Amino acid sequence: MQTKQDIQRLLAGAGLSPNRRLGQNFLIDLNLMKMLADATHLTDQDVALEVGTGTGSFTEELALRAGHVVTIEYDTGLARLAAARLAAFENVTALQGDALESKNALNADVLTAIRTARSQVAGRLLLTANLPYSVGSAVMANLIVGPVIADAMAVTVQKEVADRMVAMPGHDAYGTLSLLMAATGQVHLLRKLPPSVFWPRPQVDSAMVVFERDPKKAAQIHNMATFRQVITLFMGHRRKMLKACVKFAEGTLVHIRHWPTIFEEAFVDPHHRPEELTAADYINIANLCYEQTR
Repeated sequence: MQTKQDIQRLLAGAGLSPNRRLGQNFLIDLNLMKMLADATHLTDQDVALEVGTGTGSFTEELALRAGHVVTIEYDTGLARLAAARLAAFENVTALQGDALESKNALNADVLTAIRTARSQVAGRLLLTANLPYSVGSAVMANLIVGPVIADAMAVTVQKEVADRMVAMPGHDAYGTLSLLMAATGQVHLLRKLPPSVFWPRPQVDSAMVVFERDPKKAAQIHNMATFRQVITLFMGHRRKMLKACVKFAEGTLVHIRHWPTIFEEAFVDPHHRPEELTAADYINIANLCYEQTR
């Protein structure tokens, strides 16, 4: 792993500097990097996914522990620098590009690299990364919904995102990410991080958060695509009453003809607001919608 001085030297040698527009803040506390790597109990039977390779500092640590590492970096200069340093690791696939194909889909090259790695390494898929702010929430959401699903995640994110990950019904931060995580596993805040553990220092606090998927909880959802559509529909109008939100239905949900029956059978009051419903409520609604639209 690289110290702040190591990172500064590498960037200077490559004629690079941190890009604030891309939110490049390098985690420089080596103890915290070790804590992040330890958080999911990564082994040589696992595949680690890192979004935001940076200079390859954390990637090197992952490569020493994991069976295979798939890492992607958006910045072309950093990607070249990291690829040169990581060339000595046979178990690292280093990609350059956006981790997302769209808000609701991971980059196709990332999906291919993960599938290839998992055909060779039989263990878990773990997202372990100092996540870039601009893509962090969407990356985690897609790794919950699929088609490629993470068994666990250990990430550093801005405190605002961490609040969304752990938020409960009625909280201002409660939203799509909160629901996806509550419905499919357990999430907990591991540690709050001050700006001083990053270089350059960000303007906000951050946090280290761990999510562990629970297959039994996830199995209660009959169709993940429908579940996501239901959450998007209602949480997109979180302050309206449920019965007023249904007129905005899209996708397969436009075929639902009698929402009052859905609400009644799900034991949900249509006068409630979406931000008041639990993950179990959304699962019940989504399962009933799926039965009507399949």
